[in-house]
Amino acid sequence: MHSSVIQISKSALKNNIDLIKSLIDKSVTISSVVKGNAYGHSITEMVPLLQELNVNHFSVYSSFEAKQVFKVAKKDFTVLIMGDINSNDEDWIIDNAIEFFVFNLARLKQMLSKATEKKQVLNIHIEIETGMNRTGFNQKDWVQIIQLVHANKDFIKVKGLCTHFAGAESLNNYVRVKHQQKVFNKAIKYFKSQEIIPQQIHCSCSAAVLAFPTKNYDMVRVGILQYGLWPSREAFIKYISKHNMNTNPLKPVLSWKSYIMDIKYVSKGEFIGYGSSYLAENETIVASIPIGYGYGYSRSLSNLGRVIINNNRYSVIGTINMNMFLVDITSSDSITIKDEVILIGSSTDLDIPLSSFCNQTDQLNYEVLSRIDKDIPRTIIK
Repeated sequence: MHSSVIQISKSALKNNIDLIKSLIDKSVTISSVVKGNAYGHSITEMVPLLQELNVNHFSVYSSFEAKQVFKVAKKDFTVLIMGDINSNDEDWIIDNAIEFFVFNLARLKQMLSKATEKKQVLNIHIEIETGMNRTGFNQKDWVQIIQLVHANKDFIKVKGLCTHFAGAESLNNYVRVKHQQKVFNKAIKYFKSQEIIPQQIHCSCSAAVLAFPTKNYDMVRVGILQYGLWPSREAFIKYISKHNMNTNPLKPVLSWKSYIMDIKYVSKGEFIGYGSSYLAENETIVASIPIGYGYGYSRSLSNLGRVIINNNRYSVIGTINMNMFLVDITSSDSITIKDEVILIGSSTDLDIPLSSFCNQTDQLNYEVLSRIDKDIPRTIIK
């Protein structure tokens, strides 16, 4: 048994997918972004749950993740690789009709060489550089990619034309993103004029679905929203204000729980844990929790974090270790060894949202989630 467990809420996921569907037209495909081990939720657990909700298109970063999706997904699904392709996986990608981003000629030529040998077709999404300046074809390269596609039309199927916005979650990036939209529109018109007709045009991540609903095109690549979290606090406030809401319409899919391993009584004036970051100013009762930064519970939560035990909130004290942290339970006389400890999630009356981690550690919610140890078991709850 592991020292903690991640719980995945099926009902919360359904709530979030239903909300996303309400934001887009019925003709628009939802591509579930499950990179980073499904944002820490586990590809193995999330893909079957999403398929139960009729989400059958999955976007990943790497060919390694694509194989994970392929292993657990059922029939009639699509996998799209947005980033890294390991050279050892090239044959597998071609043989299994895996779709992938093309953002330079070298990648396309390499894959094309193998496809022609196999007499099989590549399923590509041409990524356009619009101002993110990360990956994608610059305008000066458009002619070359078009020529290459036409010259090898028997071995290339253009499944998509796409781009990615540089920060749609913040108004600070509004001018930059609007410029990106103009460049992308120009690319769409140009490629179509050159008889490159993609089956799907897509550019919207979770933040863009919220901020630019008229730019959803044929598909949206949704990550953080489906997991019940907002791309930014700004996006959340803007949404509930626009819809005149008093409560959060999203529900977090993930909760994280551990237990009390030991209880110790510490005398007044003693330091607790490594170093001298915490001094017991009174007689103190300390509970040890067998989770630390080695499992993704950030060291930045030292002397700042909170947990829930028996429907009461308690403070993390001392420096968080690799495999353990300590909690001050002096105010309770009923806590015992093996009692459940909620790290992220809710009890009857209290809640420790993921946002509390972000506020205290200056980490993005994406970052906190993706750092949770992959070996911690994930279990499905209603």
